Amino acid sequence: MLDLGARVAALTGLGVFSVSPLSGGDIAQVARITLEDGRCVIAKSGGPSMTEARMLRAIAATGCAAPEVLEVAEDILIMSDLAEGSGSDEAWAKAGAAVAQLHANEGESYGWDEPTAFGNAPCPADRSDDWPTFWAQNRLLAWPGSLPSEIAQRVEALAPRVDDLLPETPRASLLHGDLWRGNLLLDGRYFSGLIDPACYYGDAEVDLAALTLFASPPPSFWEAYGKLDRGWEKRRALYQLWPALVHLRLFGAGYREMVETRLTALGA
Repeated sequence: MLDLGARVAALTGLGVFSVSPLSGGDIAQVARITLEDGRCVIAKSGGPSMTEARMLRAIAATGCAAPEVLEVAEDILIMSDLAEGSGSDEAWAKAGAAVAQLHANEGESYGWDEPTAFGNAPCPADRSDDWPTFWAQNRLLAWPGSLPSEIAQRVEALAPRVDDLLPETPRASLLHGDLWRGNLLLDGRYFSGLIDPACYYGDAEVDLAALTLFASPPPSFWEAYGKLDRGWEKRRALYQLWPALVHLRLFGAGYREMVETRLTALGA
């Protein structure tokens, strides 16, 4: 395990006053570190630091708040510390506007210039001009051999139907890629920013489906985000299937029902 305090001191040239470990989602090693000049920073190790830094900068470039990348090396990412607490309706409205601003940034094709992963679950990102093909090949069929056989068979049977379930060419929006509530930070009346990105370009509904997988934002978020395309509720099960499969692979049978519920809703 990396000594985060020592590594931060070496990269910043500043002494470290304290190191407070934070949850890394069972994948990364994360700590809040107080430097000798009084600043608090977040240090993260155990993932693709350079890739995450590029993603954070891409998000910030759209005008959507994200941690500032202070230092980055192959083994560590040092970021600004964002305020986190409970969020009011006003904060949720600001978050909705910010996510809409993120999604307004459009790429030339679907995917990303390098593959990513959630722990040991790869996220292929091969570029494509056909969105249903991207979703079927890079998401549903990313690693059927790592799924329980019955689940894999149902997913493989569903994949050829994706052409009929998804639009062929939705806007290629810049996606956060793992937009659950824990990665959207609010504090009182304010939206602090998005953390832990897994970016690529795709249908904006992917992020919205992920955000509603465990709970749903209040009406103020949706009002600020803007009108959704007709039929998004039907597509949501297909988009939620991906994070459900990731949870099943990473954390086991406790997430099988989540997967099966989405498959059943899709007639698979």
